[in-house]
Amino acid sequence: MGYERTAVDRYLHLKHNSIMQRRKFIAAAAALPFTAVAATANNPLAEGDRQLIELRTYEIKFGGSGKGRLLDYLLEVLAPTLRSMGCPWVKVLKERGDADPAKIWCMIAYPDATTYVKAQDLSGNVDFRTASADYDALGPEKPIFNRYTSSLLLAFTGMPQVTDSREAALYELRTYEGYSEDATRRKIAMFNDEEIPLFHRTGLHPVFFGDMIAGPYRPSLVYMLHFKDMEERNANWKTFVDSPEWKEMAAKPKYANSVSNIRKVFLEPIG
Repeated sequence: MGYERTAVDRYLHLKHNSIMQRRKFIAAAAALPFTAVAATANNPLAEGDRQLIELRTYEIKFGGSGKGRLLDYLLEVLAPTLRSMGCPWVKVLKERGDADPAKIWCMIAYPDATTYVKAQDLSGNVDFRTASADYDALGPEKPIFNRYTSSLLLAFTGMPQVTDSREAALYELRTYEGYSEDATRRKIAMFNDEEIPLFHRTGLHPVFFGDMIAGPYRPSLVYMLHFKDMEERNANWKTFVDSPEWKEMAAKPKYANSVSNIRKVFLEPIG
């Protein structure tokens, strides 16, 4: 009986230390400014540098009960770790509505390719290993997700860095596929040279624009907008489509047939 009590006490002591270390790590990382890259990055982001943007989509296991544990990991462990490495933007979102299977999106802006590569295996980071111990200990009998997919984007020259708003309640993610590489290049040129400024003028608030350099829908580009609600989204899109500038731009032969398919999904922020 005495041995059993000693073993339990030892376990509780270790568990307490693990929790306290995790809380200290989270608190320190959470204190980092939202966009403060230069103070924390190994390779500070210079003005005009094009960020790499990773889009991760976690498909939640049907009937599973581990969604909350995944969110804890993404929000309290992964995001602070990435920010401490110099990633200026980490966003966790859910799909709007009651989708099945449910999907959780994690979007990450990297200041450079070196940081992106390092972020793919964080096991060498002692603080991360401590903070993620509970998540890593999950067994195969209680899987949280089926798999997650990942796409990599290179930000456009016309908007080389992510710009977000803490007040945004609705995000629209759009993928424009091209029938050829040249078609997508021409659509990217349309955005860089003319369309992005018009987005700003008509209230289509951009978060990022990126050329998909790795992912399932190549050749394609992906961009995201933010709004306060669906009413603002619908009204501002109408303003854009009805504008004389858009009609003139869309009629130019050099932009003809530059988009062969459009995919869109509406997302809401978590945390």
